[in-house]
Amino acid sequence: MGLISSLKKAFGKPYKTISVAGAKRLLSSGAALIDVRSAQEWRSGRALQAKHIPLDRLQASTTGINKTRPVITVCASGIRSASAARALAEQGFEAYSVRGGMAAWRQAGEPVR
Repeated sequence: MGLISSLKKAFGKPYKTISVAGAKRLLSSGAALIDVRSAQEWRSGRALQAKHIPLDRLQASTTGINKTRPVITVCASGIRSASAARALAEQGFEAYSVRGGMAAWRQAGEPVR
């Protein structure tokens, strides 16, 4: 392994950040969308395809997530979803975090319920 790839592995992020449009493309191909916000935030409006697993429960709740499909995480602004995507990637998931979170989701005009 070369120096550059060693540094990337040591300091790089093991997940990808994705736009709302990119997330929609992955969802149409069978990816899962995990909303890691609190229950109160979840009730205030969520993406139609989202499954709710709060960040503090994610480590114990990955058994219901299919490891053969990409997993997209979303929160209010993208900070908690990045943490969730990192944790999932470290467990072997192909993980993505929605850049800008639900704020970007709403701004893009995507439906919420």
